[in-house]
Amino acid sequence: MPLTYQAIKKAKPADKPFKLFDEKGLFVIVTPAGGKWWRLKYRIAGKEKLLALGTYPDVGLARAREKRDEARKLLADGIDPGELRKATKTQQAERAANSFEAVAREWFAKHLADKAENHREKVIRRLEKDVFPWLGGKPIAEITAPELLATIRRIEARGAVDTSHRVMQSCGQIFRYAVATGRAERDPTSDLRGALQPVKTEHLPALVEPKAVGELLRAIDGFRGSFQVQCALRLAPMLFVRPGELRKAKWADFDLDRAEWRYLATKTKTEHIVPLASQAVAILRELQPLSGHREHVFPGREPTKPMSDAAINAALRRMGYDTKTEITGHGFRAMARTLLHEELGFAPEAIEHQLAHKVPDTLGAAYNRTKFLKQRTAMMQAWADYLDKLKAGADVIPLHGKTAA
Repeated sequence: MPLTYQAIKKAKPADKPFKLFDEKGLFVIVTPAGGKWWRLKYRIAGKEKLLALGTYPDVGLARAREKRDEARKLLADGIDPGELRKATKTQQAERAANSFEAVAREWFAKHLADKAENHREKVIRRLEKDVFPWLGGKPIAEITAPELLATIRRIEARGAVDTSHRVMQSCGQIFRYAVATGRAERDPTSDLRGALQPVKTEHLPALVEPKAVGELLRAIDGFRGSFQVQCALRLAPMLFVRPGELRKAKWADFDLDRAEWRYLATKTKTEHIVPLASQAVAILRELQPLSGHREHVFPGREPTKPMSDAAINAALRRMGYDTKTEITGHGFRAMARTLLHEELGFAPEAIEHQLAHKVPDTLGAAYNRTKFLKQRTAMMQAWADYLDKLKAGADVIPLHGKTAA
């Protein structure tokens, strides 16, 4: 006799599970906890099997019968509905594991683990905001060049042209990782070269005229902010390291007796040596009583963290400088690169090594942290002396002729 809604609804749990039978192999199991589970009993290849069809009341009697009939149609075609369900779940799991987002996060964890935290945050934030909502759930192997371009165009449309190129670059790296790990056949970004608006290159502002540099150095000496920010300002043009490297400098990396600072350069991931001019050592020794017991040379408001990445530029603005058109913390590097060569006559190779750039070597030698170290040590002292003379307003005679080879 077929089941009725009333019979299912009124069925009360017992000490042991029991069954309420419908027709054609369909029945309900009533559990001691009160659950009511739909099951279909069927035979295939001489073997009896059970197929779960859901739970009551989420799956009502009519829907359970529909599911039973769908399974019986498969059986009539020689298809095992239980095995088909397993294969479908496996396929769905594989699709999820090979989705663009899954592969992207795997690539991110493996290939950006040793990158600067600030860079890592920017990369994943762009993907989460601009790519995953549209392509994240799609199997990476099925994403076409037009689909990817349509996604990147949304970034471009809001005027973020530089970001659109950066996201395209990240997507290309993700697709190539998918190819290498056997989850995609090719990288569709190769078909999109030239499809985006070109990026207008805007160089970071920097002062390179000696008189203007002298005025800036005098303004730094007159800065009335915190002592540690003033020390950072005084060291920034003298050492011309990347702003983040100066901000995150740790006392453990300094040897003031040897007048050296050694740390891992953020761009090249190689140990970098900064010879310290006597003026730099004096500034650091003056600062040591204030922060020498901390990890960072320039601790922030939270003692265990370095000062804010906006501190230097904020200080420059307080001094009256426009950080969009005149000078930024990063601009001290361009200042040094220009004046060391054009005014003091140092060889570009020595300057580039001191900037912690990877310098092409015609002999094919690997990057060497000690390359030109003797010349660089002399250069850093000459540069500090030159800055002192500019600050004093003295006329400085350029040393035209290379002092480093």
